[in-house]
Amino acid sequence: MFINKKFITTLILYFIFFGFSLADENYFEEAKKKFDKKEIEVSKFLFQKNIVFNPKDAKSYLYLAKIFNSEENEKEEEKNLDTTLLLDPDNEEAMYMLIKLKLKKSNYSKVQDLKKKFAIICIELCEKTKEINNTLKNIEPKNDT
Repeated sequence: MFINKKFITTLILYFIFFGFSLADENYFEEAKKKFDKKEIEVSKFLFQKNIVFNPKDAKSYLYLAKIFNSEENEKEEEKNLDTTLLLDPDNEEAMYMLIKLKLKKSNYSKVQDLKKKFAIICIELCEKTKEINNTLKNIEPKNDT
């Protein structure tokens, strides 16, 4: 009987300790430091690790999108930008990056939709609206009649 109580107490303490420690794992700051030092592979691993423990951390998805952008992996970049905006719809940096990606892919109708949302949410990057408009104006077909 004593062994069972000791075992159960140990088991409870184990779950309390490891349960809380798993919930408290946050690799974002370490990953960001590595990213800023251009240690891209290490930072990518740490951002991904942070997502395992904090699946709703929009910032980690945003930085992964930046990494995939630098690697020219548009599919993964877009996936991470979409996830960032799903978790944080007012993330103007992610919205701007997605607009640039859609411009690159010539998805102008999506750019128009995103541009409207961007104009509503922008705080720090509002000057980018003019850049987006100029890019759209320069690529719109000209009427040669």
